[in-house]
Amino acid sequence: MKRPPLMSLEEALEIVISQAREAPMKAEEVSTFEADGRVLLSDLISPLDVPARDNSAMDGYALRSTDLLDLNSTLEVTQRIPAGTTGKPLLRGQAARIFTGAWVPEGADAVVMQEACDVVGDRLKPHPTVYKGQWIRKQGEDVKLGDAVLRAGERLDPASLGLAASIGQSKLLVAKKPRVALFSTGDELVMPGELAPCDMKPGAIYNSNRFFLRALLLRLGCEVTDLGNVPDDRDATMDALSFAAHGHDLILTSGGVSVGEEDHIKPSVQALGALNLWSLSMKPGKPFALGHIDASSPGETKTHFMGLPGNPVSSFVTFLVLVRPFLLALQGAKLVVPKAQSLPAHFDLPKADPRREFLRVRRNDLGGLDIFNNQSSGVLTSCVWGDGLLDNPSGQTIKHGDSVAYLPFSDLLS
Repeated sequence: MKRPPLMSLEEALEIVISQAREAPMKAEEVSTFEADGRVLLSDLISPLDVPARDNSAMDGYALRSTDLLDLNSTLEVTQRIPAGTTGKPLLRGQAARIFTGAWVPEGADAVVMQEACDVVGDRLKPHPTVYKGQWIRKQGEDVKLGDAVLRAGERLDPASLGLAASIGQSKLLVAKKPRVALFSTGDELVMPGELAPCDMKPGAIYNSNRFFLRALLLRLGCEVTDLGNVPDDRDATMDALSFAAHGHDLILTSGGVSVGEEDHIKPSVQALGALNLWSLSMKPGKPFALGHIDASSPGETKTHFMGLPGNPVSSFVTFLVLVRPFLLALQGAKLVVPKAQSLPAHFDLPKADPRREFLRVRRNDLGGLDIFNNQSSGVLTSCVWGDGLLDNPSGQTIKHGDSVAYLPFSDLLS
């Protein structure tokens, strides 16, 4: 029987993202303090100018620049204006002691920092040169009344929260956190702490995937229900899937998505809903499963299902390039796939692979990329050593100095 051709990652991403976009959007209003990492669901329109008035960018003295045309001029300091107070109009020949953030008084058109002045009693002599607009932050130079300061679909970061607060927003409408049920499959898996290495049975391995998948989900702002490890048993798999379908948006598993006799994910998901098993043209991470569990109660919606391969690097990379975009799209994010950077490869890759490769690399002091010496899908050390992935097209060799597409973990893990 002829095997179907491998599916491209572009095609898989299109399907994954479209399914996420079709899901009903769930929204909630949260405190701006608590909105870091959340996806904004409505444009933020400013109800004011920021700054609201021209104000001082320095501690110093507000004055009229035309009063200093004579280099020997001195001015009379007639008032003191701290931030949060309003000064009196400034007359010719007068100056005002002013502090950072205070509104510039009417009549003044420049501020001289205190270090650039000589003050004797109430007389001020600025050092040359003073020009109109010096050290004044203009009204609305940051935000103007009616500006859209943040757009729906943006993923909020600390700077975004500060900007929202600067226009008076104490609460923000954001997507609800995706609720994800996570479990692993495999009788060979042992949790760290359960057995010492010397007591492990032949073929047993510690469950590493459960740890990094949970951490990745939490970094994406998900609420995670960790269901542990499910044994290689049809009834146990059916029970775990049925339980996980209630109150969750996604069920995420690792392992058991091949077609072996002990791989029970495929028939179990098919019995409870629908499943597509894909062979992806990517390395690592060829096997991938996408499906859903049907709603079992009125008012509920179907629960999405995604199954990752069991090899740790395959599971890690597949999460980054498929699960992460799905979860961001589920929250209404506009940008779900980060843009690659172009950097020079400081190594040779003379043998091309027919699949699209995601190589573990890291930047060096010369501004190029070094490659980890073992790119096996079981070598999780490569993901700790590296600081990103090199996205290498299928059939592509690499020569030292070639420009390549680099995806930093700083983007993929956020």
